[in-house]
Amino acid sequence: MANWLIYASEHWLTPIFNTLKCILAQAIILYADESSVQVLHEEGKPAESKSTMWMYRTGGDADRPIVLYEYQPNRRHANPRLFLEGFGGYLPSDGYQAYDHLSSRVIVVRCWAHVPRKFTDILKSTPDYNKPGSLALRGVEYCDALFALERGYAKNFHSPIPTDDDFMSRYEARPKRSKPVMDEFFNWAQSVYGTILALPRSKMGLALAYAMNHRKHLENVLLDGRLEISNNRSERSIKPFVIGRKNWIFSNTENGATASAMFYSIIETAKENRLKPYEYLNFIFETAPNIDLYNDEEISRLLPWNAPSF
Repeated sequence: MANWLIYASEHWLTPIFNTLKCILAQAIILYADESSVQVLHEEGKPAESKSTMWMYRTGGDADRPIVLYEYQPNRRHANPRLFLEGFGGYLPSDGYQAYDHLSSRVIVVRCWAHVPRKFTDILKSTPDYNKPGSLALRGVEYCDALFALERGYAKNFHSPIPTDDDFMSRYEARPKRSKPVMDEFFNWAQSVYGTILALPRSKMGLALAYAMNHRKHLENVLLDGRLEISNNRSERSIKPFVIGRKNWIFSNTENGATASAMFYSIIETAKENRLKPYEYLNFIFETAPNIDLYNDEEISRLLPWNAPSF
């Protein structure tokens, strides 16, 4: 059965994937994330070593959402650079430095949700009587204030699906309301970093250093109203793979891992376009063998937004 799935992936899903990848590169905003995957039989690697499943997806501004996965035997920065070749725009991501080595046309936007996590971890080990007034709580409060502002902007959107006017409204509001909070937060971080309460190698020092080192990329969220303050959108998209991995545990071969990436890409993109994945896959496997998959017009019939409603 595994060989059948690999065959179906190579012959009928890969052409659709490649077309979706070309469309993805035309977006203004893309999200990225990655997670580990174990492949038992990889050339030159022991079975217990870790490989990587990368995930790239469109943002909330996309009329035709796309979610793509790519298996690679390593976590090197060359992988997103090659996959995103041709893309020029904003890339919200976590703090992984691989995303800092992309084309100069790519503007990395760091996730603000990762900043308070480090302060929250400190609070978990802090006695309750020491939490009020602590530096860790202060850091969380700054971040909470930023996210509260974001919820306020979203409440003022005119519809569940934001319009260009909604994005422009958020863009105009952020310099007036969010930027002063960011400036105060970074000034506070700089003032306490290196003191006896936040030595560089302490947990507090590391939490502050993370924020200060990524300041430029964290502030990039101010550049466009379509940008979200967190990378939660990509984390939600990598989650189905992470949950699935707990069940199937590993891939046997590189071909199997690649096929897995193809199936996850088609299924998650179908879900984003409000299609039923099972029916959509049936449609693909019934149609693809009977058309010319090297013909752009023919293959466009198989794209999620052109498929029959299921």
